[in-house]
Amino acid sequence: MIDFVQRVVERLDVGANKDRVSLVQYGRDAEAHFNLNTYTTKQDVIDRVRGLRHKGGRPLNTGAALQYVRDNVFTPSSGSRRLEGVPQMLILLNGGRSFDNVDTPASALKELGVFVFGIGTKRSDSGELQRISYDPNYAFSVSEFNDLPNVQEQLSSAMSTVVVRATPMTPTVIVEPRRPRRDVVFLLDGSDGTRSGFASMRDFVQRVVERLDVDENKDRVSVVQYSRDPTVQFYLNTYTTKSEVLDTVRGLRHKGGRPLNTGAALQYLRDNVFTASAGSRRLEGVPQLLIVLSGGRSSDSVDTPASELKELGVLTFAIGSRGSDSRELEKISHERSHALSVSDFTDLPTVQEQLQSSMEAVVIDVTPESPTVIVDQKTAGRDVVFLLDGSDGTRSGFPSMIDFVQRVVERLDVGANKDRVSLVQYGRDAEAHFNLNTYTTKQDVIDRVRGLRHKGGRPLNTGAALQYVRDNVFTPSSGSRRLEGVPQMLILLNGGRSFDNVDTPASALKELGVFVFGIGTKRSDSGELQRISYDPNYAFSVSEFNDLPNVQEQLSSAMSTVVVRATPMTPTVIVFIFERYV
Repeated sequence: MIDFVQRVVERLDVGANKDRVSLVQYGRDAEAHFNLNTYTTKQDVIDRVRGLRHKGGRPLNTGAALQYVRDNVFTPSSGSRRLEGVPQMLILLNGGRSFDNVDTPASALKELGVFVFGIGTKRSDSGELQRISYDPNYAFSVSEFNDLPNVQEQLSSAMSTVVVRATPMTPTVIVEPRRPRRDVVFLLDGSDGTRSGFASMRDFVQRVVERLDVDENKDRVSVVQYSRDPTVQFYLNTYTTKSEVLDTVRGLRHKGGRPLNTGAALQYLRDNVFTASAGSRRLEGVPQLLIVLSGGRSSDSVDTPASELKELGVLTFAIGSRGSDSRELEKISHERSHALSVSDFTDLPTVQEQLQSSMEAVVIDVTPESPTVIVDQKTAGRDVVFLLDGSDGTRSGFPSMIDFVQRVVERLDVGANKDRVSLVQYGRDAEAHFNLNTYTTKQDVIDRVRGLRHKGGRPLNTGAALQYVRDNVFTPSSGSRRLEGVPQMLILLNGGRSFDNVDTPASALKELGVFVFGIGTKRSDSGELQRISYDPNYAFSVSEFNDLPNVQEQLSSAMSTVVVRATPMTPTVIVFIFERYV
């Protein structure tokens, strides 16, 4: 087993921002030998693995071990980057049938989005291994552990083709660690002031393109020229070969014109070029790169459009000449270090290596602070759950809550493959009035909401209600599409302080990636609402429930700009779990 782990690790690209590794051994109970954030080099991992001792013990509690890694290893504090979109993988090496039940913890890992690969011997229960594995095809079998090399290629192949769904409306993304893809857009200053330097700009673009791997499924390229207004020379989906791109670039003519409106050009790119219809693969997690060549100070403001591009996850590199405003270039760039300067455009070759190095770095190391994706709600769909305080204290305000829910639903695009809606009411305990897969039309949802009766009851157990929606509503069987990458939203309407503790279930919802919006009245605990909400800014307050219309726009705005981390193309998280077989 130890030799097998070493061989698998040898093939990984271990690093804090690349592949991370953890190892757990179990028998009666489980013990983590090291976490995902313990070691940052391959050699450190291998040295630790070589030094492992077999611990023994019985009975074999595989179920408890699976629950242990779910609760203690696949967590941010232990180094898991699940909430950043990094694929989570668990490799189980097992030599016998479990003494305890594996079904519930195995399902919990699948719900968390962990890809489990099970490898067993002739003493293992093959049915049990298949139930534990993310997919029955991810369950492998050997006669004895010394035959493990026989399944290494199968395992490597399965690991390298793990499918991560970007959004339900876009194609699936196959994670291929060694073949990064990029969408690269050039924005060229074609104003009157750059006429003499335009040929040098054109040459520079050609040299950068020469080093790209241009193809429909690899690197895509677009060029836009601007002065008073922008002109698209070609889009990201116009050409699929390097020679076509280069031929068009060679034939580019200087546009001319004044003034230089860089702000308007950046806004144009955001709205018209970094879009799916123009060939952008942003929603598939493909890094979006913008290279700006500018020869002067902008006549309009660049601040808002530059910020919007950053919010969209576009990595901007700005290169200016002596006529440019260096501070403006820094504001445009994704990072200050991405703002480069030359005396004249004929000196562009002097910064090419710097640019190339930065471009490679952002693709290889997509950090958590790097690209984010604003979900286009009109196409991507959302799973929206309302959690209404139906305790004794909200009886008079309940009709206002119902009206508010109707108004929010009116703005949704309800459909099986669009927005889905669920509603839960709670007091002492929680009750689901309908699940995410109960209704597929807006009218059905609204009709059901209009007919709701106030539940009543005390005390107010908000913590238990949050745990209920986590365990019973945000699940595939209830219609949740979380594992397909569909944003999960919970809107809590609350009229008082909770009798039970909310911290643990609120954290569990955040770990699951649910965006919680909390709306309370003057009787609510504002600190409690902020702790429940995904972000303190997602906690809103009204004096009474009949004032709910006052926060509707705020809520709608927050819901429409929910940020989902782009799927990194490189890093993976791998946890090995061994049994102590006797």
